Amino acid sequence: MEELAGALAAEEAAIYAYGLVGVHLDEDEQGRARTAEQVHRERRDELVDQLDELKASTAPAPAGYQLPFEVTDRDTALKLAIHIEDGVGQAWRVVLPVTEGTQRTDALSALTDSAVRATRWRRIAGAEPLTMAFPGRAV
Repeated sequence: MEELAGALAAEEAAIYAYGLVGVHLDEDEQGRARTAEQVHRERRDELVDQLDELKASTAPAPAGYQLPFEVTDRDTALKLAIHIEDGVGQAWRVVLPVTEGTQRTDALSALTDSAVRATRWRRIAGAEPLTMAFPGRAV
């Protein structure tokens, strides 16, 4: 199921990116980043198990990722955190129409969690608009 593989790739990219984000944040924000990274790790592990049960193969996670912009300070770290969560939301949104039952509920939960985290990062960054009209939809 390629949609789940896409969600897995987004979760892995988020884990990588949060490692870069955290070093530029203050102590309270670092705690938020660590919590977000842990949520993404747990979702990644669940996806690996699901894909294994489906006997689906996925591309191995790259050792590093191409960032959309350089992260050099708190402002760019917060911008990346927002970008991460919006991207994860987009990956989970495409899972919704191809799943049902518990799998769909889990996908909706992942989308919602990412939208909430993106909104929190926007609030911390002072970014506008604070929320997206349709979370998970490409802008």
